[in-house]
Amino acid sequence: MGDTDLGLWAVPLAMLGGAIRVSTPFLFVSLGECLTERSGRINLGLEGTLVFGAMSGYAVAYESGSAWIGVLAAAGAGTLFGLFHGWVCKLPRVNDIAIGIALMLLGMGLAFFFGKPYVQPQAPDLPAISFGWWSEISQVEAALQVNALFLIGIVLTVAMWWMFRFTRVGLIIRVVGDSTDAARSMGLNPNKVRLLATGAGGALAGVAGAYLSLYYPGSWNEGLSSGQGLMAVALVIFARWSPVNCFWAALLFGAAGALGPALQSVGFSSGYYLFYAIPYVLTLGLLIAMSSPNRAIESAPGELSITK
Repeated sequence: MGDTDLGLWAVPLAMLGGAIRVSTPFLFVSLGECLTERSGRINLGLEGTLVFGAMSGYAVAYESGSAWIGVLAAAGAGTLFGLFHGWVCKLPRVNDIAIGIALMLLGMGLAFFFGKPYVQPQAPDLPAISFGWWSEISQVEAALQVNALFLIGIVLTVAMWWMFRFTRVGLIIRVVGDSTDAARSMGLNPNKVRLLATGAGGALAGVAGAYLSLYYPGSWNEGLSSGQGLMAVALVIFARWSPVNCFWAALLFGAAGALGPALQSVGFSSGYYLFYAIPYVLTLGLLIAMSSPNRAIESAPGELSITK
């Protein structure tokens, strides 16, 4: 019974499993960017941070024999990139968008250089929890294999939403993101707040990279990220800078990325590779929609570069 043919039902089932797997790195990197942008800074360097985190996590996991130590190493590498980005951006006459692009190229270059010895070796994988134990159908069991980082991402989404709504830390971040002058009048140090927020956002991007190299697809190579760090910026704008909306938007992007493999699983192969472009088409469509002169950017922090 484990080989039961589900027919066309295999498509939504595969999309569900694929959405969970593909959305996890989107979730972490978008939560990191959401935190950074709510403090009034945009970080286009997250693509480089994600790739360098993927390499660092894979290398440390291989050398230590522990995937979780690799995740911590990736978070540490992402934190360093984020703190460096935040430190540079507080200097006079420095543009955060230009610095982000430079750090994106730097992170990718460093990852490709230091990661060459780890292209072939096999590092340990992150564990997955089976929520399909109740079913004897192999497709159901495979679709409901959920990585532990996805569950951590759900908890982190709720915690970040709570922080922004009900805590003093969240209020400080929102005030700094909305108005530097108002923050200074309250005795706050905007540069310090943005530095810490950018560092924390970089840590989450590093974890997203570790997920890619240590679970799905589960290897290190130079084309690992496929632009997910950059797409996260559009995702955060689409989510209106809300952690909860980032979660649902990440699932949407994940389902879009899983459509191609899902159709292939039922034998649909005509124009198969075109379906892999859906996440990028979705990103382009969202950017066009958000930039429409008839639709102002709502809920955007006032200090963001894109609002000025």
